[in-house]
Amino acid sequence: MGGSTAASKTDVHDASYYGKCMLGGILSCGLTHTFVTPLDVTKCKMQTNPTVYKGLVSGASLIRQQEGLAGLVRGWKPTLVGYSLQGMGKFGLYEIFKDVYGGLLGKENAEKYKGSMWLAASASAEVFADIMLCPWEMVKVKVQTAPRNENWPDGLFAAVNRMNANKKDTNFPFGSLKALWSRQVPYTMAKFFFFEKVVNMFYTHVFTESKESYSKSTQLSITFASGYIAGVVCAIVSHPADNLISQLGKADNKGKSAGQLAKEVGMVNLFTRGIGTRVLMIGTLTGLQWWIYDTFKASMGLQTSGGKK
Repeated sequence: MGGSTAASKTDVHDASYYGKCMLGGILSCGLTHTFVTPLDVTKCKMQTNPTVYKGLVSGASLIRQQEGLAGLVRGWKPTLVGYSLQGMGKFGLYEIFKDVYGGLLGKENAEKYKGSMWLAASASAEVFADIMLCPWEMVKVKVQTAPRNENWPDGLFAAVNRMNANKKDTNFPFGSLKALWSRQVPYTMAKFFFFEKVVNMFYTHVFTESKESYSKSTQLSITFASGYIAGVVCAIVSHPADNLISQLGKADNKGKSAGQLAKEVGMVNLFTRGIGTRVLMIGTLTGLQWWIYDTFKASMGLQTSGGKK
């Protein structure tokens, strides 16, 4: 950062600041989730049809043989819309809730209980972010996992209209909200808590000079590394619920509850099926999300996230 004027400017958490954080969140989540759509398609098929799609490379190859390259990017439109909205809420509301809870605790207690504050703020933000995501996530899963003989439309509004016209079968638009919360709230709590922890550790034990003394490229590299490490934890924490959401979107499981599906699939399979692919995907995804978010913030004249100010 520059001098004290720039530093003090970034400390003003006004409507403009929160708006920039929301825009950064849109770019962060929307772009990254869309970028890894081929991985997501393969993962979903491995979860819902493991006897056919047995591994990441072989599964992706089979999808390409059966459906062409278009099959590997199926569902990118609802992914882009849904995760852009979710990112806006996830990052923007996190900053708001963190300041609200910090104000309620007072400066001394906010520092003393900052870990609990990060967890509460991230959980609160994700509850609202998932309400914005849920309809689009349901469309995405259906488009990616529907059997080819169902001729499910790839067009965004055509898919939404078909989901809406078959509400009894699809439970659209909020039928998977509880399952989504069970996946995303723990995921986001881990994502923000461990990011804040790891980035603080980097600036406390490795990069021990004042944060402003390091170049923007160094700060952003620290951001990416911290995000990647946090992402690996996120993937493990939220994987069982992610498996359940994929199962809920499968046509054969119509009318079954999440609890019933959990018993049928088995807890071991819920924790392990597709975990390698998801660790790779979420680790990379989370690192890139934090890097994009902080790059955007820095371009707007704000400080990068976490660590010493």
